[in-house]
Amino acid sequence: MRESLGPLNALYPSLTVLVGAVVDGRENFITVAHVGIMNHGKVPYLSISLSKDHYTTKGIHAHNAFSINIPSEDMVDKVDYCGLVSGKSTDKKDLFDVFYGDTDFAPMARLCPVCMECRVYQVVDFKTHDVFIGEVVRTHADDACLVDGKIDITKVRPLLFDMASKKYWGLGRPVADCWKVGKTLKQEA
Repeated sequence: MRESLGPLNALYPSLTVLVGAVVDGRENFITVAHVGIMNHGKVPYLSISLSKDHYTTKGIHAHNAFSINIPSEDMVDKVDYCGLVSGKSTDKKDLFDVFYGDTDFAPMARLCPVCMECRVYQVVDFKTHDVFIGEVVRTHADDACLVDGKIDITKVRPLLFDMASKKYWGLGRPVADCWKVGKTLKQEA
């Protein structure tokens, strides 16, 4: 038996990130758990969804740039704080050592193991939210999180968000190898 839950978004847990932007001349960070991968290619595109009322939304529209910063589990207090208070009334940039890459107006938090600077490629306008599709200009990763030049998520220890439990989570153990575990079923078919 299955229970119908109506039109519920059940795609959780999702990656929790800090989105950085310059708003009214100062760096600001907001906590976001609605991040999407648009493609895997030479030029990667990511999406974020922000309420039209958010202070950060104003800065992204003004400068067509933002950053996506992946915090580690030990940053949970700062991450939650950035989602609790608005940049309209609270200056959050002092929480982080801020740096810039090649993209003006895309501040990044050095404390985050992985940071991506993005240029706005397109904005999808919904009634209450804007979906910003960003072209990843450059990704910056802490050396401590790299193995053979690739990001090791066990070293990043990303923070996950679950709406049902309203809790932050960490990663569990790996379950199987992608593009490998299903080969036995493919061979049987």
